[in-house]
Amino acid sequence: MTTSIDVFAKAREFERLDQLKAARELGALPYFHVLEGPTLPIVEMEGKRRIMLGSNNYLGLTGDERVKQGALEALNRYGTGLTGSRFLNGTIDLHVELERELADWFGTDDAIVFTTGHQANLGALGTILGPQDTVIADSGDHASILDGILLSRAKLRAFKHNRMDLLEKRLQAAEADGGGILVVVDGVYSMEGDVAPLPEIAELCGRYGARLMVDEAHAFGVLGARGAGASEALGVEDRVDLRMATFSKSLASCGGVIAGPADVVEFLRIASRPFIFTASGVPAAIGATLAAVRICRSDEGRELFAQVLDNARYLHAGLDELGFSVVPKTRLADGTELVTPVVPVVVGDDWKAVFLWKALYDAGVFVNVAIHPAVPPAGALLRTSVMATHDRTTLDEALAVFDRAKREFEAEHGPLPSKS
Repeated sequence: MTTSIDVFAKAREFERLDQLKAARELGALPYFHVLEGPTLPIVEMEGKRRIMLGSNNYLGLTGDERVKQGALEALNRYGTGLTGSRFLNGTIDLHVELERELADWFGTDDAIVFTTGHQANLGALGTILGPQDTVIADSGDHASILDGILLSRAKLRAFKHNRMDLLEKRLQAAEADGGGILVVVDGVYSMEGDVAPLPEIAELCGRYGARLMVDEAHAFGVLGARGAGASEALGVEDRVDLRMATFSKSLASCGGVIAGPADVVEFLRIASRPFIFTASGVPAAIGATLAAVRICRSDEGRELFAQVLDNARYLHAGLDELGFSVVPKTRLADGTELVTPVVPVVVGDDWKAVFLWKALYDAGVFVNVAIHPAVPPAGALLRTSVMATHDRTTLDEALAVFDRAKREFEAEHGPLPSKS
């Protein structure tokens, strides 16, 4: 008689379980902490005032009265949910309006709105690509990109983060694979905060006949004169075939969008399983997103883009002066330096990152911890991020906490990586 293997065994044998248990026992688990109010520069979290340096609310619009009013009006008009997919009964006029506005903002023929950003990548890549195709992805690409590639069953050829020589080698190898070729990169990488060298990538794609898709999740509503993302900021919009963005960062809501040629978007509307077989975004989320889009496209939006980047430069410089190993700014080919709202501090060791996080948290500053596999082995980091609505007083208070935490941490645990 054959003894079957319990499919739940992996849940009990997962390699991270012992680490999680130990962190809980030490009161140092950096995940699943409970907010007790809106995600603003200063939050209430688990009974204490804390400076929020761990949110993707880049423009600070989650607390904006106009965005909340957009959500409320949609809620009152359409109810709490639509109880069906966009394909059937779940499309309302706000979805159509939002898609038109986003396509116009991106400067593309059309756009399609998904319920989440993860589904946008899953739905685009899993539908456009097939087993006969090759997709070339940066090793730093978001997990949703890799999930979409897996769904498509296309051949994956990955290259080391931002290594253009290796991208070219993958393109050369892909020519012999026989199918279509798609290169997929993040515009701004969510952990490192650096910007993809899109002009070089676009040039290589053109040379080898590959299509290019850019995930603008952390660049949309931040970079470029219009706030249209890294593709705009680096002047390659006309050479990018598909662009993706999420609503859960600068747009203060939840959802995702794919923007591109009209025929490709229409194909996704009738063939993308994550679009067809998922309930559509709830009215409040769509109403809030539409209101945020309109703020971003006004003169006020341009002021917010400038302010969040100014705050990022200030925090980056402050952490660097304190001796932390801050991920360097992106230096473009012409010598220009780009900073993004993501300002990571490299710690290296997983446990050191967790203990430093705890010291900051206990002192009233919340940041995110990224450990392997979210980052390379021995590449643990504290991911800080700023909002346009952070003021200098709050950032100075946070830097003072970082300074004290560093001195106390190093006295007990030894030196942290020195600044770059």
